[in-house]
Amino acid sequence: MDSLGHVNNIVYFRYFESVRMAYFERVGFLEQINKSGVGPILATTSCRFRIPLAYPDRVHVGASVRDVKEDRFTMRYNIVSETHAMKAADGDCLIVAYDYHAKNKAPLPDGVRDKIAALEKNDQDLAR
Repeated sequence: MDSLGHVNNIVYFRYFESVRMAYFERVGFLEQINKSGVGPILATTSCRFRIPLAYPDRVHVGASVRDVKEDRFTMRYNIVSETHAMKAADGDCLIVAYDYHAKNKAPLPDGVRDKIAALEKNDQDLAR
């Protein structure tokens, strides 16, 4: 909570980070860092605040991936308020595959790309 009695804007980005990390684990992107040194790096992020959240509201956060390119993709987020039964915020980010050993961008690992495609084909989440 901030001084105005609602959830501070930085908390929304923490929600985004939590769902982003869960997504990366689900598609094996975090494992790739240990295997090949290639993993995700956040290039840009944004949030559009639609309604204020306040305690004791509960939220549901979803993510989906779009615009998969050779070395990057866009992740979209939604935060939905249970109290208001509507979208409280949405956002997106650009994720780039990064070689943490060579210190430069790299192609998305094929296994990760395939798992993203399968997940996006079959999953129904809040970011759609």
